[in-house]
Order: sequence, then structure tokens, then C-alpha cells
Amino acid sequence: MGKLIPAIKIKNLNLFDGTQKIIEGVSMDIYQNKVTAIIGSSGCVKSSFLKSLNRMSELKTEVRVEGKVEFFGQNIYERRVNLNRLHRQISMVFPKQNLFPMSVYDNIAYGVKLVRWHPKVELDEIVESAIKTAELWDEVKNKLHKSALELSDGQQQRLCIARALAVKPRILLVDEPCSGLDATASMKIENLIQSLRPELTVVIVTDNMQQVSRISDFTAFFNSNEHCVTKLVEFGTTHKIFTSAIDFRTRAYILGHLK
Repeated sequence: MGKLIPAIKIKNLNLFDGTQKIIEGVSMDIYQNKVTAIIGSSGCVKSSFLKSLNRMSELKTEVRVEGKVEFFGQNIYERRVNLNRLHRQISMVFPKQNLFPMSVYDNIAYGVKLVRWHPKVELDEIVESAIKTAELWDEVKNKLHKSALELSDGQQQRLCIARALAVKPRILLVDEPCSGLDATASMKIENLIQSLRPELTVVIVTDNMQQVSRISDFTAFFNSNEHCVTKLVEFGTTHKIFTSAIDFRTRAYILGHLK
């Protein structure tokens, strides 16, 4: 697999929702230019964990974080961190297509314009490049100035990914990207995520074990106890987690979801 370079190092991460601890003692590395899958039973706050990796969790004011999340050596929870810059470098795509009620072109250009001004020709190139990277160009090149909401659900989700890619992130966090999509649309999302591996690091939350086995290099299994506190049970290469997991809970979860 070659030398592994941590893009994110998570050290003893605790997450609180109000006074309730919901995640405890998570330590793991997320490696550069690899796809890492986050799996676990419903209710084990996988999405909350994902949002803690770029401080999107702070949009819920009652959420509090302890521990460190280091992005190429810098703790993202230090006070001096610029959140706008952080969200560009560690971008996120949500389960539900959250496009703006504007054109396909303007959806992609929106975040780019917030970063800095570009001449029209340059902006056109950025928009086209992002849509091509999301493998959507042939489907929307004649619809650039039509409402993005007219696209199919699968196209909208790939457009959301294109929008995230347009600001040139180093890490892409993807939360249940195929939720509600048919098999064909889901496969296009999977192919897209795999194609991004040489360019950036991907962390994906999904309950689809077949999908995990197809696209991820590493897998982290989370489980919550009777007190609704989630812990990292096991982390390793996806091959090892699927074929020779150490913890019986990991084996039981994967076997139960592969049926």
C-alpha cells in the first residue's frame, strides 16, 4: 500500500451534546489519498463524528468537543483557526441534496466566488472542471443556466460533490451519499469517489457494507453502549476488518449487514 501519510490524526476525541457524552475516547488516523469508511449501528452518531472533523458540528451550539483533531499537524480546534478556510480545505457533502435554488452554473460558482474574485473566463473553467471531475459534464453541459433543482436526485448529488470540489479541498467528508438513490445512480457516486482518490482524501459514512467493500481502503467500526455513548471498536484496512476482524461485535455487524 506504500507509505501512509496521516491527513487527519484524531487523538482522544470526546463529543458532548449538551451535558450528554455521545462519543468517547476516539483515536485514529485518516490517511492521505485513501478512502476511509465509517460504519456502525444506527444511533451511534456517525454523522456527528464526521462533522467533528471539520467543526461543522459547531453549527449545533450545544455540541462540545474535547481532544484533538490534527489536520496535517494543526489542531483544528485551536482558537486561531479560520473556519471558512477550514471548511474549504475539509469540505462536506450531506445525505440530502442541499442545492441552492439557482442554476447549475451558479451552484458551482457560489463557493468559488466567496473565496476570491475570478475573471469570467477563469470562473467558467473552474465550473467546467469541477463538473467534469464529478463525471456530470455530458449530462448537464446544455443545462448550465437552468435550475439545478430540475436535475434527477442522482445528478443533484453529484452536483453537490462538484460544488464541494470546486473550492479545491484536500479532504472530502461524505455522509450517506447514496441515501435514497437507485442502484445506477449509486454506482455513479461510487465510481466518482474512487476516481477522486489520487486527488484527495475521502471519509464516507455509509450503512451499505457492499459499498464499503468496493470503495474503501480503511474502515472504522463504531458502536454505542447501553448508556448511548459511542466508541471506536475497531479500525484497520477494509480487507482485514471484513475478513479477520478482532472484535466479535465488528464481525457480527458486518455479517448481519452483508446478508
